[in-house]
Amino acid sequence: MGSSTERGADAREDAATTGSEPVLDATEAPSDDAATGGADVDNGTPGEDAAAEPQDESQPADESEPVGEPVDEPDVDTSAAGDHETAPEAANAAEVVEAPDAAPDPDAPVDAEPEPIDDEPEPAAEAEPAPPVTPEPAAAAERGVADSTATAIMAPTVAPAATSPTRTPLLDAVAAAGAVNVPTTTPPEIPVVPVPVVPVVPVAPSDAVALPVVAPPAAPAGPIVAAPVAAAPVVAASAVNAPPWPSTTSAPSARPVPGQVVRVPGIPGRPVAAAAAAAAPAAPATPEAAPIPAPTPLGAEAPVGREAPAAQRASSATVVSSPTSSDASPVPARVTQVAEESSSPLDVFAADSGRRRWPRVLLWILSIVVVLGAVYVGACYAVASKVPRGATVAGVDIGGLDQDAAVAALRSGLTSVTTEPIAVTAGDVTGTIDPASAGLTLDAPATVSRLVGFDLHPARLWNLLFGVGVQTPVTHVDDAALTSAIEALGGSLSQAPVDGAIVFADGTPHETAAVDGWELDTAAAAQTVRTQWLTAARPLTLATVAIEPDITQAETDKAMTEVATRVTSAPVAVQVGGQLVSLPVKALASVASFVAQDSALALKLDGPKLVTEVLARTTNLLTASADAHFEFQNDAPVIVPGQAGTTLDPQTLADAVAAAALASDRTATVELSQTDPAQSTDKLAALGVKEIVSEFATPLTSEPKRTANITNGAAHINGTLVQPDGTFSLTEALGPITAENGFIDAGVLVGGEHVQGMGGGLSQVSTTTFNAAYFAGFEDIEHRPHTEWFSRYPEGREATIYTGVLDMKWKNTTPYGALVQAWVADNQVHVRIWSTKYWTVETSTSARSNVKTPTTVYSQSPTCVASSAGNPGFKVTTTRTLSLDGVVKTTKSFTWTYKPQNKIVCGPAPTTPVPPAA
Repeated sequence: MGSSTERGADAREDAATTGSEPVLDATEAPSDDAATGGADVDNGTPGEDAAAEPQDESQPADESEPVGEPVDEPDVDTSAAGDHETAPEAANAAEVVEAPDAAPDPDAPVDAEPEPIDDEPEPAAEAEPAPPVTPEPAAAAERGVADSTATAIMAPTVAPAATSPTRTPLLDAVAAAGAVNVPTTTPPEIPVVPVPVVPVVPVAPSDAVALPVVAPPAAPAGPIVAAPVAAAPVVAASAVNAPPWPSTTSAPSARPVPGQVVRVPGIPGRPVAAAAAAAAPAAPATPEAAPIPAPTPLGAEAPVGREAPAAQRASSATVVSSPTSSDASPVPARVTQVAEESSSPLDVFAADSGRRRWPRVLLWILSIVVVLGAVYVGACYAVASKVPRGATVAGVDIGGLDQDAAVAALRSGLTSVTTEPIAVTAGDVTGTIDPASAGLTLDAPATVSRLVGFDLHPARLWNLLFGVGVQTPVTHVDDAALTSAIEALGGSLSQAPVDGAIVFADGTPHETAAVDGWELDTAAAAQTVRTQWLTAARPLTLATVAIEPDITQAETDKAMTEVATRVTSAPVAVQVGGQLVSLPVKALASVASFVAQDSALALKLDGPKLVTEVLARTTNLLTASADAHFEFQNDAPVIVPGQAGTTLDPQTLADAVAAAALASDRTATVELSQTDPAQSTDKLAALGVKEIVSEFATPLTSEPKRTANITNGAAHINGTLVQPDGTFSLTEALGPITAENGFIDAGVLVGGEHVQGMGGGLSQVSTTTFNAAYFAGFEDIEHRPHTEWFSRYPEGREATIYTGVLDMKWKNTTPYGALVQAWVADNQVHVRIWSTKYWTVETSTSARSNVKTPTTVYSQSPTCVASSAGNPGFKVTTTRTLSLDGVVKTTKSFTWTYKPQNKIVCGPAPTTPVPPAA
């Protein structure tokens, strides 16, 4: 709350704006005994008085400028006098001025300058001091707010009207000063504080009479008011902060002067410099005659501001209206102002039209809004690059960081998460996804940009002040790459369903339960990876869809109850070929099984095994069939027709036994079926075996064991039929080279040594057969000549054999069958090929080259067999040309080098050289 002076100034300013001044009530004429006072007056230095300069009447009043506007009014220093020096214009001194006819504007600024003091002032009449008035104790509420100083209050000019029971003299005085609002209803009773009365000093009526002032001794500060002069309607009094002292004339009574400035104890207000004035040493004051300015006519406005004389500006704050009566009364008079009774203490002032106040209020409101808006915009701009505190992205705390720092923190904190393979799981199977291959990338700048930036929305500042929580990162996903990666996982992240099954063991059926399978839900798995690959805990759990087995548990249970248990419930009898066979339960269980068929389990019996079980329990049930074949009759091939046989059809037997196992009559009747031979007469006739296409023979030696093996070998290969594009193998045609197969030991060549071996001499059968195929135009598949050349074989066109190591093979390259005929006759072994002529064959043998003469070789081998020198060694080349219908198809050459047949001597070599063998 401001001081009373400040509140009074606001009220006076409002009154001045309307251009009106207080109007005296017609019923309350001013009294000659009272003088009006003005604003607060600080305590001056004792003995120093300020005289007011006379008003310049020649200067016209400016009606365009409102009266009472303070101009350059200095602030009144309320601090103690000892704290600082007083400004010259506002020196604390007692002022005595005359009251003009019309009360000057109390808001006029005071700018009084001290005038020179006359050397010989007129002595003032001494006045007897008025008895001091002791105020009654203030109420508890008043004492609670009272301070060490008193509040200056302008006393009203007239007593309160009887029609205003809600106002008290003290409240009227406070309302007049603008200190408090007077309530419209009767307030709590406030004790009336008697106002100390200052004796009035009469002054002779004169236009230029100086009122002598006697300086009182040092005492508590109090106001001094000049008494009115009878000749002058208005007398100016100077208020001095000193207690009243005796005057030369006695006052009629102790009545408060209307308009004087008083100090009311117990009401807080502006501090005064009473303490400083009391602390200053007392000094006698010499009275001076102060010229009284000429009164200003009523209705005229005195100059104000810097244009008004100093004395006039100084007196504007102290000149008051004269009272209408000299009777003293303890009740202050009411303010002489026409005002309508109101509930506000400011009713003494003119009503405010509001035309000047609302623009200022609106201006203040707009200013506040603009300032607050500017502060808000500035705050938003200042924090535009800040991330709200508490913000975390994928476990990385970026709260409170700048934009660039937050981006760097995200990139460094999520490096491993964005580059390492993503572990995923589905069911109990795990796998990995490469983020780069799946097209998964983190956009760190975009993630941070969503949390920063200039934004005037209040939520932005709210988030910065109170923080945010977990934020979703911004990622980019290549949908095609992600779908491809998920589909690649589908093979490993899946589980096939398990069909229900029934198996037989130990003659009883056993059930395997059906189990559902699962596979990845591609769309859901892709969505999971797309949204959680950066934020969720790893491994990521991918969605799956169930796969129902083809054979459900219901179908399994049905097959077990209706089929499996009935199959093994009892033996099954089989009637076939006039014989009755009983198949026991174990035999049935050994051949029975269940297979999936049309989403169900079907009984299946193994037909071939079931035939074996039936044949094992019968005697001579079946007859074997004989295939058609070639026989040489009269030195020519003849087709011998085949012969049909009987057999049990495996599928027919299985169906019959299965039906009997599920029927009430467990007997199966099966008929034997006739079988044709594998080779029929017609098939053999279609092969075109009708003529000799080639023939070759080699002479035998005198070694009977060799001849026996050769004869046996020729018998084994005789009648061999080679189908078109078929291959002839000598070792397969001969069969095992064993004694059981008719072969004996004879001389063989092994590792360059002539030793005894099983089947010796069969190389001659090989060489003879090779040449027969060679001239027939068949393709050479495999052959190898001997290491030594024997004169009974053609040079370069011979082949040896060693079972399991060396073989002689050729291929029938004609569209006709090739029938081999072999026999031994006329001390020769003969091989003939029967077929249809197809190739035209031309052969040639080169001359020998690189011929080497045999030498004598000594051998100490335990298996050594001595032999004489034989043929020399040499190199030879054979060539064959095949033509078809006169067109050459192939020409091939074969080169081989033989070693010489050295003389073998068993034993150590002699010490002297032995001449070469002749």
